[in-house]
Amino acid sequence: MGRVTRALVSVSDKTGLVEMARGLVELGAEILSTGGTANALREAGLAVTDVAAYTGSPEILDGRVKTLHPKIHGGLLGRRSQPQHVAEMQRHGIGLIDVAVVNLYPFERTIVKPDCTFEQAIENIDIGGPSLLRAAAKNHADVAVVVDPDDYPPVLEA
Repeated sequence: MGRVTRALVSVSDKTGLVEMARGLVELGAEILSTGGTANALREAGLAVTDVAAYTGSPEILDGRVKTLHPKIHGGLLGRRSQPQHVAEMQRHGIGLIDVAVVNLYPFERTIVKPDCTFEQAIENIDIGGPSLLRAAAKNHADVAVVVDPDDYPPVLEA
């Protein structure tokens, strides 16, 4: 993988998280992150920019809204080859995001538990994660999308 200026890292499955983030930092990336992912990275001694600080908007609604923001989705969707996109991003203070390391809430694993409540099931319906993945995938020419922790090492080596 070439130079990376900014990576969004927001994962439910923390397997290999620290190694992946450390590798991204070694490639030059600023790490944007949320909640438990940001805490895990900080505990490992990595510098992290909270998405809330980056966007200027706090996490709201008990964490239901964290990454659903134009500075995040614009950073993923902005086409670097389109002067209009670049100019619009500059006008709105939107920085490019080169890598999205995102995996989803463990919905299936949660709902099969015999003691799973309806409320627990509902809270494990991921909204932000799929939105991030779709935005990054739509701009696959410019944004690397990484979901599976097994893919972290080969992505860093690419």
